[in-house]
Amino acid sequence: MPTNTYSQKLLSLSRGNKRALVVTLDVVLALVSVWLAFYLRIDQTKLPVQQQIYPYALAPLLAVPIFVALGLYRAIFRYTGLAAMLQIVKAIAVYGCLYFAVLFIFSWNDVPRSLGLIQPLLFLILIGGSRAFARFWLAGISGKVKSARGRLLIYGAGEAGVQTATALAVSRQFSLQGFIDDDTTKIGGSINGINIIGSKDVADAVDRLGITDILLAIPSLGRSQRNDIITKLRALPVHVRTLPGMGDLATGRVTVQDFQELDVEDLLGRAPVPPDRSLLARNLSNKVVLVTGAGGSIGSELCRQIILEKPKQLVLLEHGEFALYSIHGELTGLCKEFELPVDIVPLLASVGNFARLKEICQDIPAYYGLPCSRLQACSLGRKQPCRGCAQQCVWHAEYGESRTREQSFTLCFDIDRQSCAPHQCHGCDEAHGRTGVASHG
Repeated sequence: MPTNTYSQKLLSLSRGNKRALVVTLDVVLALVSVWLAFYLRIDQTKLPVQQQIYPYALAPLLAVPIFVALGLYRAIFRYTGLAAMLQIVKAIAVYGCLYFAVLFIFSWNDVPRSLGLIQPLLFLILIGGSRAFARFWLAGISGKVKSARGRLLIYGAGEAGVQTATALAVSRQFSLQGFIDDDTTKIGGSINGINIIGSKDVADAVDRLGITDILLAIPSLGRSQRNDIITKLRALPVHVRTLPGMGDLATGRVTVQDFQELDVEDLLGRAPVPPDRSLLARNLSNKVVLVTGAGGSIGSELCRQIILEKPKQLVLLEHGEFALYSIHGELTGLCKEFELPVDIVPLLASVGNFARLKEICQDIPAYYGLPCSRLQACSLGRKQPCRGCAQQCVWHAEYGESRTREQSFTLCFDIDRQSCAPHQCHGCDEAHGRTGVASHG
């Protein structure tokens, strides 16, 4: 289309050429506003005669230096907002005072003094309108270069939601379709032409508008309220995202491209408990630590946290070859990245093989043991609860026996109390393991 071609050529101009074009436009608008003022005041449509030429010459000679001094030509029209419009009003106010003063002092023939009031008002309308037109036209054209990643609803029609909508309008990463809010006084209203709906109408809006993402933009929400909202949205076929801190968004450390998927902590039924760094350092720093099930989900995360406390040696015990290979490679990379002087020892073994365990205990004098092998915490263990229980009992009792016979050793019983109910066998094998260790001193 010709319009798109012209706009792209305009956007590709150098900064100096763009400023020269804007200055030329302002000179033309200044002259047009003087002509309109004469027309409105004395119904004159013909060209100026005699001393009427002076108001025409005065307008651009005053306007351009004032606009330069107040920084109007440093603004980028595509991102013109309320602050830029207020700056235009300030510049026109200064210009109008000086323009009226000159007309009043010189009192040129055939130039009514009221022209000094009418012309600045018309000039303000023309300058403000040109900036607003350029903002919407150029922002719209440049935004068409990018295709929106999805259609978005913002949950929260407060200050954070409005600021996010403004950022979205500039980035064009998402197509904003509406706001969601639980405040009945806001439901049915609109913000910058975007409708506000209630939480009960979200499912219908998702189907009707083809929504792909919902962004939670209520930073003041407590965790319980947040979880309630997440529970309501869980059944919908959309991505639920969270808002970065508004301070980070404002300073540019993150952008709307960094809208986060829900974190595990967002689904936690309680506030996360930060680890006691001094306690971790006392039990792990410069110690030999053994982690069984090191390649599993729990064991691997424990290894990642333990290695940051700089143990003397970290022993990875795992019966799965690929899992052991993966976690060993990852931990080796962490050591190189953070320059950690940790000796990582990968061992392929099963906690059900007592002879192999005894051999490991004799070769590696571990100070701290973390049994993380748990069949019953997964679907396999739930299908074979007795087998999982038996394997854990063997580990807790036999490993505790082998270590307590030789030297002082700390065995940490790790039980994920949210992974199963208290009546399941996970608690059973834990209790048997404690009993076994206690019986050996």
